[in-house]
Amino acid sequence: MRRSVAVALLCTGLLALAMAAGLLAGVKSLSLPTLLEVALGRGDAEARLILLELRLPRVVLGCLVGAALGIAGGIIQAATRNPLGDPGLLGINAGAGLAIVVGAGLLGLSGMGALLTLAAAGAALAALGVQSLAGLVQGSSAPLRLTLAGVAVGAMCMGLTQAIALADPERFDLVRNWRVGSLAGDAGLILPSLVPALGVGLVATALLAPRLNIAALGEERAASLGLSIGVTRGLALFVTVLLAGTATAAAGPVAFVGLAAPHAARRLAGADERAVLLNAGLIGAALIAAADALGRIAAAPAEIPVGVVTALLGAPILVLLVGGRRGVAR
Repeated sequence: MRRSVAVALLCTGLLALAMAAGLLAGVKSLSLPTLLEVALGRGDAEARLILLELRLPRVVLGCLVGAALGIAGGIIQAATRNPLGDPGLLGINAGAGLAIVVGAGLLGLSGMGALLTLAAAGAALAALGVQSLAGLVQGSSAPLRLTLAGVAVGAMCMGLTQAIALADPERFDLVRNWRVGSLAGDAGLILPSLVPALGVGLVATALLAPRLNIAALGEERAASLGLSIGVTRGLALFVTVLLAGTATAAAGPVAFVGLAAPHAARRLAGADERAVLLNAGLIGAALIAAADALGRIAAAPAEIPVGVVTALLGAPILVLLVGGRRGVAR
């Protein structure tokens, strides 16, 4: 119990630091005293405008996206017993992205509600495609089959997305930044549609976590305790599609967060999936907030999209996690 509380406090502290960096970084850098003054209701009008109207909604958006991806990755890894489980590696993000590009670019759909619906539908179809294709792959373990199927479906979706975009560059220039993963959109317009969907996903995650703990005992023992593995995996797929699809609709395909955050959380929190998912959400939020701040600092006055930063930093982080003393296997 003490370990769980200590780990949660540590991850919360890291998230607070990352959020502070996101609020202070930008074309016009601000100081910590200025941030504190604005937080206390003081400070000049310019600082209040920059912090409250421009940067705070963006930081909140990034944290919600990161939390959704971190939790979705943790659910996939627990439900499939696959340490490489990740919305990106299993093709879910790519499926959501393809659906959005088709709907927004070819069909002319707009509005966050429509994009969320498209993303969820695309993510669900990609997930079902991965499940079906994995059943056709012979001679490999179940986690490896899922990974191979996910890579295949993801590559196909990404190829179709690129082909559609290249067919009409002017039309798809509107989603150019989104396709590399970016928080540069109007967060004030995105958040009202994003929060309810993520709220449903988080409630479902809280209901799912105890079932994942039982499922971790093995199929036979879980069945003897009255747990339906099929229902648990179906619920896990629903929650993953909802969280990953929503995050992709809001910020585009962001790599490695859903893979690295659960591994880090499991190394810190142990085997209890309730603690793992909670801390995976906190770590994922911190990763996105920190990556967004770094992207704004590294290329100022321009900025590097957050999806590019996480892709560059995610691989070394994952190598460090996998190469640790205990590894990632449970």
